[in-house]
Amino acid sequence: MGNRAESQELIRLGSRIRGLRLSAGMSQETLAEKAGISPNTVSRIEGGLTEMYVETFRKLAQALGADAGSLLCREEKPDSGDRHIKSILSRMSRMEKGEQEVVAQTVNALADALEKNRQG
Repeated sequence: MGNRAESQELIRLGSRIRGLRLSAGMSQETLAEKAGISPNTVSRIEGGLTEMYVETFRKLAQALGADAGSLLCREEKPDSGDRHIKSILSRMSRMEKGEQEVVAQTVNALADALEKNRQG
């Protein structure tokens, strides 16, 4: 029974990794390259078919711009707002610093206008 529970947790972890990768618009090959592992390893991890070393997990979390704790512990599905925010942050992490600043300024201006509109 213990092996079955471990297997289910590997499947859930793989599913969370796959979800973040897809939200970030990455292929398995792109994630593998960013994490410094093989695409076959990414496929097996996402499918819950293999365990991974802590270092591999750390590399995947970093490549996805994800919090390791949320990858390990999150049982519920994030709401759509969480997915959108994570996707945007992941995309921004791959931009040049100047591009990140433009996006941040744009989002701040939009948020300010929405708050002002809500208040008045």
